[in-house]
Amino acid sequence: MTRSGSLVYDPAASTGSLHVGAAQVLNGNWTGTSTVPSRGLYPHQWSWDSAFIAIGLRHLSPLRAQTELETLLGAQWADGRIPHIVFNPSVPLDAYFPSPDFWRSSTAGRAAGAPRTVQTSGIVQPPVHALAAWLVHQADPGLSRARSFLPRMYPRLAAWHRYLLHRRDLGGGGLASVVHPWEQGMDNSPCWDAPLSRVTPAPARSFRRADLDHGAPEDRPTDLDYGRYVRLATDYRDGEYADGVGEFAVEDPAFNALLIASEHALARIAQELGAAGTARHARAERLTAALVERLWDPAEGMFFCRDVYGESESAGETKGQGGGRVESGGRGESSALGSEQRSRSSAHTPEQRSQSSALAMERRSPRGALIPERSVAGLLPLILPALPRDIAATLVGTASGPHFGLGGATRLVPSYDLTGDAFDPHRYWRGPAWFNTNWLLERGLRLHGEHARADGLRAALLDTAGESGFAEYVDPYTGEACGALGFSWTAALTLDLLHEPSGADQTDQVVSHPGRYAFDRTHSTTSGTAGHSTTGLSAFDTGAKGGNRG
Repeated sequence: MTRSGSLVYDPAASTGSLHVGAAQVLNGNWTGTSTVPSRGLYPHQWSWDSAFIAIGLRHLSPLRAQTELETLLGAQWADGRIPHIVFNPSVPLDAYFPSPDFWRSSTAGRAAGAPRTVQTSGIVQPPVHALAAWLVHQADPGLSRARSFLPRMYPRLAAWHRYLLHRRDLGGGGLASVVHPWEQGMDNSPCWDAPLSRVTPAPARSFRRADLDHGAPEDRPTDLDYGRYVRLATDYRDGEYADGVGEFAVEDPAFNALLIASEHALARIAQELGAAGTARHARAERLTAALVERLWDPAEGMFFCRDVYGESESAGETKGQGGGRVESGGRGESSALGSEQRSRSSAHTPEQRSQSSALAMERRSPRGALIPERSVAGLLPLILPALPRDIAATLVGTASGPHFGLGGATRLVPSYDLTGDAFDPHRYWRGPAWFNTNWLLERGLRLHGEHARADGLRAALLDTAGESGFAEYVDPYTGEACGALGFSWTAALTLDLLHEPSGADQTDQVVSHPGRYAFDRTHSTTSGTAGHSTTGLSAFDTGAKGGNRG
């Protein structure tokens, strides 16, 4: 029951057991102030996990959902970044790697304003947080206002977006870059293979992989890839978490799509607090245009990651088949520069950091290179209301085609191209299906009028969640459980899907105005094909990880 006495959620008898099972998972993973992804493999608080968890928790307890986000944002750094892990001091150091003594946030992160009273990692994860905060507010506005939830969240969320839009625009095209594969959330994706090939791995003897205590090696990242992950994190730490001086910088379509969706949500929060949201809606539309300009490949019919430090056309690269699609190259020069970069990564003086930044500017090409790997990340811009109609329609066709099998060959949409050389239905982010990406796709399909496809995906998600024991991820063909069981975001997003059975009969109209979108609650039965719906719909106003994970 909400503060006002209205019913938040009353499951139908046919879905009651699934609802109870999901609630039990979240209760079992609750620590008192936050929710761990799973008790064994992930015993701390993870950033984008908590955002997805809060979206589901709002149907059980709006207060707990608010607390989830408040705990996470309480560990925010002064420069605005929200760290991807907030460590629980009661958990032994050897229970998870990299542990707090690896990241050394309170000392190595001092220049960036890391908190001194809590230990965190130094990297980030996808910015789902403003979206989650808005949805949590909507679950019980009375409670939210009584607790001043949004007034306390808004300044922190605004600082978070400022950090990404200014400190992380490493490609100069307006989009945020990730500086480590763990930041994008799809840790072991083949999209990272080319840019990671420039990174010299850390020696195997320098770290111990705790993830192998909980999973089979053939389902986890290889030791070589893990060594590169550790090297990147070590160099970032030793460089005092300064941005733009490392060897890895990638503009990812999913990361930026979530930033844009959250920018729209932040505009709604501003309006709730009595300010105009026009500027934020306009910024979200500009970011959508930048996403299309920099990451869309019309010939391939989807978005691709851009390797910011890849060889650009101006350096003599050969264009691929798609508009702007290029092959990565120039590894010799990049490796040499990378070696020089690593030798300077431990610089701590302002002069030395300035020299490192100058070196990074020399390495940065005006365009970078698109990475020719098909990932589910390239479909997730479907969540954006201002996405051009022809692009939305093309994305639906790509999702339903041989590369992803939506509504056909697969039970759930895989994390990577079914026809790709690197596809593996069980290896972490190289083929298995994940519940959060499929939940986002379900919302995106519904947003662009694809209700039949959205309904089919929703049904498959609910069936698979229950049958798999709320698994971390599953075989996309069979639904076989992989990774951890009793996984929190799987349970949370199951609750969200149960709460909004189809969304087709209660949606939010997106009314276009010059430079902004206004989201208004309406009731409709819109139907149609992608890009041709009679009403633009907000994918999220209606309710709408990784084994190593850093």
